[in-house]
Amino acid sequence: MKPIGTPSGRAWVDVAVPGPSVRLPGVSMAGFRHRAPGVVDIPMVAYPSVTLLVDLSNGEGAVYETQGRRERGSVVVGLLPGDLRATGRGAGQLLQIRLEPVAAAALFGASAELSGTVTALEDVWGRDAGRAEDRLRAAASWDERFAIAAGLLGRRLGTRPPVDPQVAHTWRRTVTSRGRVRVDGLADEVGWSRKRLWSRFRSQLGITPKRAARLVRFDHAAHLLAAGHTAAGAATESGYVDQSHLHREIMTFTGLTPSALAAAPWLAIDDVAWPSAARVRRSGAAVRGEGTR
Repeated sequence: MKPIGTPSGRAWVDVAVPGPSVRLPGVSMAGFRHRAPGVVDIPMVAYPSVTLLVDLSNGEGAVYETQGRRERGSVVVGLLPGDLRATGRGAGQLLQIRLEPVAAAALFGASAELSGTVTALEDVWGRDAGRAEDRLRAAASWDERFAIAAGLLGRRLGTRPPVDPQVAHTWRRTVTSRGRVRVDGLADEVGWSRKRLWSRFRSQLGITPKRAARLVRFDHAAHLLAAGHTAAGAATESGYVDQSHLHREIMTFTGLTPSALAAAPWLAIDDVAWPSAARVRRSGAAVRGEGTR
């Protein structure tokens, strides 16, 4: 496991990642073992995925709060959760699974109901959620947990109708362009009208194409800020009109200021937990953690 430290230098969370043999399309996983003293209050920054947080602690587990909603233990975080915070106390373990929206739709069906929410995993999976938690908690190693999780997800993937190929293409283009695409251009690429693309994308992924592009662009800017870029530099590189435009988007997606976002701990873990998705690094610098997202 790779240790991540706090700003004061004390390591308080270890990160485990699955080997290359544990791969599912559109799915990425990481395991966290934390041992922070006292109460921890962490801003969870919006990310372009549907996220499963499986609490494997033996105690009360973490509490997630957003938009007046409060959930404890294992949860599903939909796209655009807003000002989301996680609080907890003492030691614990957590399996985090990121699902690209296309994979989330294949797993849960049309994901519109999950967007903007934090939902108890049990409300989504029923009794299977408790059984999955028990199996994962009893596993002897993180490698075993990753294999169990991949098996559980693999059996569910493909049991529902897939999203339209045009919708999947639009999502991929949005990600690869870092959100700097026009909906009209994407509609032309897939041979649909703008109205049809908007409707099908929204109904299947739970977000409009324009909002998806804003989220992906924000995510790129957030990682630039976490890597030490200035707000002005991040705004320019991410395609915002100016620094104030970026500031407004950050407030919209997180309720934070740019400086608070740059220090949001979970962003520091991304390069360690999901190295294949790493976007930016300080030039010549090694990955170093200063908290968690």
